[in-house]
Amino acid sequence: MLSETLERGLRSYSIGDKVRELRLRKKMGLVELGRHTGLSPALLSKIERGRMFPTLPTLLRVALVFSVGLGCFFADDRSRHTFAVMRKKERKRFSIRPGSKDAPFFFECLDFNATERKIDAYFAEFPARSSGKLFTHEHPGNEFIYVLSGKLVLTFRDEKAVLETGDSVYFDSTVTHSYRRQGTRSCTAVVVTAP
Repeated sequence: MLSETLERGLRSYSIGDKVRELRLRKKMGLVELGRHTGLSPALLSKIERGRMFPTLPTLLRVALVFSVGLGCFFADDRSRHTFAVMRKKERKRFSIRPGSKDAPFFFECLDFNATERKIDAYFAEFPARSSGKLFTHEHPGNEFIYVLSGKLVLTFRDEKAVLETGDSVYFDSTVTHSYRRQGTRSCTAVVVTAP
């Protein structure tokens, strides 16, 4: 039997809520989680509802299924749920080719203030004064582009797509790809990459 002080202290970590959140994020039922952990669905249900506090070995079984550390269950909720505002005046502008006078595009990180990001979001500008040369590259993960203004030519392997204002594209960024503005007007876009 736990003292009232210990129970209040353990309850403040919301361990059951965190177990349920991990399980639902993986679209897993209690029975399936029970098979993976060797724990009964009834026991897992009690933990999730806060009717019982798990021992560290029991919690470790759950943590291993979701590939998280025990610290995940004891972190302050405020630090687990990121909320970060990035003001336009705080953004820094970078050239894709530092030092080059003819950079094909410039970018600004839109989520720099957010810690432990799951994505990276950028505002990209393909200026009219640039040569419009292709910038070919690849990187781990996936990429999403939404064109805000102008026209953007995306080359993906041997395919070319001309994206106009309001068009978007999602693709596997491990494949060599490139983009450049089309025409004489500048082009702007939001680019999101996810590892």
